[in-house]
Amino acid sequence: MDDHKPIDTPDGPAVDTPGIGAHRYEAPPTEPPITDAEAAKAAGLAHNEHLKIASRYLRGGLADGLLKHATGAISEDDGQLVKFHGMYMQDDRDIRAERTKKKLEKAYSFMIRLRIAGGVVTPKQWLILDNIATTYAGNALRATTRQTFQYHGVIKSNLKRTMAAIDSALLDTIAACGDVNRNVMAATNPAQAGAHKIALQLAKDISDTLLPKTGAWREIWLDGERVVGGEDEAEVEPVYGKTYLPRKFKTVVAVPPSNEVDIFAHDLGFIAILDKKNKVTGWNVTVGGGMGMTHGETDTFPRTADVMGFCKPEDALKVAEAVMTVQRDWGNRKNRKNARLKYTIERFGLDAFRAEVEKRIGKTLAEPKPFTFDGNGDRYGWVEGEDGRHHLTLYVPSGRIKDIEGGPQFLSGLRRIAEVHEGDFRLTGNQNVIIANVPAGKRDQIEALVDEYGLTKGASALRRSSLACVALPTCGLALAESERYLPDLLTELEESLARHGLQDEEITIRSTGCPNGCARPFIAEIGLVGRGPERYHLYLGAAFDGSRLSKLYREDVLASEIKDTLEPLFAAYAKDRKPGEHFGDFVIRAGFVAKTGNGPDFHQRTGPLRAA
Repeated sequence: MDDHKPIDTPDGPAVDTPGIGAHRYEAPPTEPPITDAEAAKAAGLAHNEHLKIASRYLRGGLADGLLKHATGAISEDDGQLVKFHGMYMQDDRDIRAERTKKKLEKAYSFMIRLRIAGGVVTPKQWLILDNIATTYAGNALRATTRQTFQYHGVIKSNLKRTMAAIDSALLDTIAACGDVNRNVMAATNPAQAGAHKIALQLAKDISDTLLPKTGAWREIWLDGERVVGGEDEAEVEPVYGKTYLPRKFKTVVAVPPSNEVDIFAHDLGFIAILDKKNKVTGWNVTVGGGMGMTHGETDTFPRTADVMGFCKPEDALKVAEAVMTVQRDWGNRKNRKNARLKYTIERFGLDAFRAEVEKRIGKTLAEPKPFTFDGNGDRYGWVEGEDGRHHLTLYVPSGRIKDIEGGPQFLSGLRRIAEVHEGDFRLTGNQNVIIANVPAGKRDQIEALVDEYGLTKGASALRRSSLACVALPTCGLALAESERYLPDLLTELEESLARHGLQDEEITIRSTGCPNGCARPFIAEIGLVGRGPERYHLYLGAAFDGSRLSKLYREDVLASEIKDTLEPLFAAYAKDRKPGEHFGDFVIRAGFVAKTGNGPDFHQRTGPLRAA
């Protein structure tokens, strides 16, 4: 692809979306966020705002709620606060109806997500995390699209034990969820050892700088020393204050030519600008990306980030904090559906936002530097880095690190490798695992274990380019299956692609059980978004490098109809594509679906433009 530029708004009249739109900017606010709970209620702020203010810096009633052994749940308000501690309360929806019939409480448990900036862990940490999985979380680790691990099925009585075990690995779950800067992702391309080291360090520095400073996590989960009243509030949360952020905030660091972190899908991003010797000379700063939306509400939409400017390496941390604090002060605290940074920029304009960031850092950002991405997937197999170390990227279906009957023994195999490995492990934003920094003399030993446990059993190009969120049975937001359904769909589509000689084509395909977009479906060439049991919206036409949104092609497609819907498009692609043309670009050029501009244009000109 040519050097990326901010995606153009669509030709024609401005999109008429009340309160939102690139041609109808509002004046930025001048007052700081309200920090009094009663005043927040009076001002009509969202419930979560006065909940945060009254929480005593994320403590709420969590400590007392853990002592209520008569229920596996916690209160609704504490269910919001516990997200800031890195977990969600869930229940097993597969057995919900049965338990209700028997007048039993729902089968409550918790999903716990770790904070691992850049997704790098040592073999020792891997073994501890493996032990937590087998002890408390159903014999499975899950590598997420946020480049970290999460556990599922941890019951309330085991929460503190699990958190103590995580702490023993010198890791935590602080701010892995909630209205804060979440786990910071970083480039993993193992061939670029020097640039990866710098990108990883920036991710760690941003994570530490923007980490909530409250002592609530250690107090509640590790029985740490409790802070008694009278504390100086500026010392408790010097960056966030009582209200934290209006909504979640996601930051990533990319190193071209690989966009495996999907930088345009996130609130804040840093793109490494490299010289001829692959040295980082500075960072292009991106702002305003985000995936989530709500079905049927056109004032919510996914958005790709704008390239705001260029900063020098020594200014990156200041820029990160400034971008986040502008969002803290300007973001919508009345309507959580329009609270992400993408809506802030749509509301006030990129120019005003950039000017405020420059004011807060005390200098002007330079114009963006040229760069090129060639894709947003991983590099599978062995790669030798610039420093002579070897790295093996493994495909892990939906990131589920478990022993598969008749298939790869991921949990057991990676455990054995961790026992002898001298390097580290890296998670990728595509839910895969890299056995990284293997000395040349140890490669044969690692290869032997990989073969013994079948960790590189063949997977098609389509399968290697797929992502799925967890969805049912545990996610409370899921409308349809995702992780459990996608493998069967991929098998059907693999057969279809093979009939047209396309079995080796890399086509990104992503599935989510709802429109919140955890697996980033709106920047996949084929995106499936759950609408109800066995029903999905089908999106097509995103860019292969993740820089352009897709367009709604068919509404409410039954799972049984997806293959037949895509079949004629695959046939046309095989017959009429240009050399090197990706599927997402082809369906637009061939006139099957409209090209999506940015923001509100996502909902314009939807549906097939002509029959396939």
